[in-house]
Amino acid sequence: FQGSFDARKGNWGLVTDVIYLDVGGSRKELVNGMVGGTQLPWEINGKVGLDMKSLVWSAAGYYRMVEDPDKSYDMLSGFRYADIEQCINSSLSGDIGEIPLPAREGKVNIGANYWDFIIGLRGQFTLGQSGKWFIPYYADIGTGESDMTWQALAGLGYSFNWGEVAAVYRYLDYDLPSGKPIADMNLSGPAVGAVFRW
Repeated sequence: FQGSFDARKGNWGLVTDVIYLDVGGSRKELVNGMVGGTQLPWEINGKVGLDMKSLVWSAAGYYRMVEDPDKSYDMLSGFRYADIEQCINSSLSGDIGEIPLPAREGKVNIGANYWDFIIGLRGQFTLGQSGKWFIPYYADIGTGESDMTWQALAGLGYSFNWGEVAAVYRYLDYDLPSGKPIADMNLSGPAVGAVFRW
């Protein structure tokens, strides 16, 4: 899930943005006792699963430096908070002939959270004489509890009377301190969304 809220009066404004992820995957393996074409009487079943939950929240104040029908530029300053949790589950079972092996299960949880100060630039360029098509862009960089974090976004949008629709590509990167359970993290991919204005 991604969402943002923006409020502006005159040239001054506030913007906040949230990304929430809940993703995971698992893999099963069956190992038979086959050695050199000979079937040995043992079999082992293994399973490993990984789940990751992350919340990334940014908030900033901004000043609109340029606003005209063809383009706009905002300078912004604020913070970003990241809460990252990862869980690894594993299980192992099997048998030797008719003798079952004792089952083994394991679970490891690691997590971290970071506050960082960010500065950035955002805006958009209008395309064509109709003024309906535009290119939105956003970039920021920051540091604090992480060694460095940065984010970039660009895409293509179309304006309606009620708001806008846009398709963008977004990249968010964290370079985290050495010695921590999670060394670094990056999130990237395309997104399609709608902007409602009132």
